[in-house]
Amino acid sequence: MKKGKATIHDIAEKLNITASTVSRALNDNPRISENTKKQVLKMAKQLNYQPNHIASALRSGKSKLIGVLVPTANRNFFSSVVRGIEDIANELDYKVIISQSYEDPEKEIQTVDALLNARVDGIIASIGKNTENFEHFKKILEKGIPLVLFDRITNELEVSQVVIDDYYGAYETTKHLIEQGCKRIVHFTSPKKINIYRERLRGYEDALKDANIPVDSALIEESNMQLEDGRTSMENIIAKGIPFDAVFSSSDYAVMGALQVLREHKISVPSQVKLAGFGNEPFTSFTAPPITTVDQKSIPMGRVTAETFFELLKLEDKKSATHKTVLKPELIIRESSLKTN
Repeated sequence: MKKGKATIHDIAEKLNITASTVSRALNDNPRISENTKKQVLKMAKQLNYQPNHIASALRSGKSKLIGVLVPTANRNFFSSVVRGIEDIANELDYKVIISQSYEDPEKEIQTVDALLNARVDGIIASIGKNTENFEHFKKILEKGIPLVLFDRITNELEVSQVVIDDYYGAYETTKHLIEQGCKRIVHFTSPKKINIYRERLRGYEDALKDANIPVDSALIEESNMQLEDGRTSMENIIAKGIPFDAVFSSSDYAVMGALQVLREHKISVPSQVKLAGFGNEPFTSFTAPPITTVDQKSIPMGRVTAETFFELLKLEDKKSATHKTVLKPELIIRESSLKTN
């Protein structure tokens, strides 16, 4: 046999059957006998045959592949959402191609192009922090390919969306801190135009207003919400001499940075300053003290997102079927925010 990748023609030649019979056997066609299917699968394994998904997609119009685009896969939240998506996709015999944008708009555009070139049956995406132009997502829709957004969304695209109620999560967290006696609550947010940070800021402000506590812009710190940003924001507040008794961060990573700085300044948590984050990253339960945070229901979000996608895939008119699913997050109260005796 010639060198190179084995094809269905090579399998057909070895078994003395037609290539179309091999193709049907590999696709589990009911017209092909079980015995032939077994022989074909055995020979395919012997020859190390790898199916050509793109050629198959061109023939059938279906690649059985979904592109999943996340800002980063090394966050517990995004990796858990992907797990939820894969749970549903695998049940339906679909494979998932996972790509990361690394919060880089240029990389996001290139990734969308690569997924379209791979002939995926549709794309599930969470938009990068720095994305301000959505033409690459509009291109997916123009091609009639299903697109579902989760967590980080935009109102500029008329697509199905799955989010958590970020406003509710932030409102409940701020309310909890107020109930613990806090009146000067620092809030870490992001200057980016992303829905999640806007909604969390709104929840924080409304909880203060409802408790008749004025919103003080000096207590609101904007950053990229990484650990180092949390450190810098905390140092800024301390350096300005602004009195505060709590920190509510829109990110667990930034609140971790705040905890480090408070420790370095010998400020006790929770007796002097109470802390709360957002995201329920695994490390929040291992810190000293463990950090109060908001669980974003990441695996259920992944499953609902995949279910939404497959419902869309069945429909002829993919544009008219857009809907938004809002999941309720859960406040997980730990020692970092509790009143001490």
